[in-house]
Amino acid sequence: MKSLRCLALATVIGAASMGAQAQVAGTQPLSVTVEQSQALLQGWSTKKSILGKAVYNDKNEKIGSIKDLVISPDATVSAAIISTGGFLGVATHDVAVPISSLDIRNGNFYLAGATKEALKNTPEFEYNKVKAPPKPHKLKEAQ
Repeated sequence: MKSLRCLALATVIGAASMGAQAQVAGTQPLSVTVEQSQALLQGWSTKKSILGKAVYNDKNEKIGSIKDLVISPDATVSAAIISTGGFLGVATHDVAVPISSLDIRNGNFYLAGATKEALKNTPEFEYNKVKAPPKPHKLKEAQ
């Protein structure tokens, strides 16, 4: 019975010490630092707070919705992709606008001076045609 309690205690101590260490792949930690974690608590969830949200003009007319955000190579948000027109995602017209041109008031997104017609007359945004990474080769089985 005493050895069973010692084994249980050793298991609990081992599990606790494993949870206290950062995840590591090679020499790079996989988790965020305490400072980064605090910054995350101050930020927004893109999925919950931005994507799919309506965009209004100065007259409080809905002119589109935020479909995507573009992250530049320096890891900053550079543009919002606004989808306008269409019905249920069919026949929409997507345009890129600089993120700095969007204003947030009372939890709503505004694009000053914009109209649905002006967005429809703006050249449509096209994603960069990035090649997919190569497929891994299958290892031949030993015979």
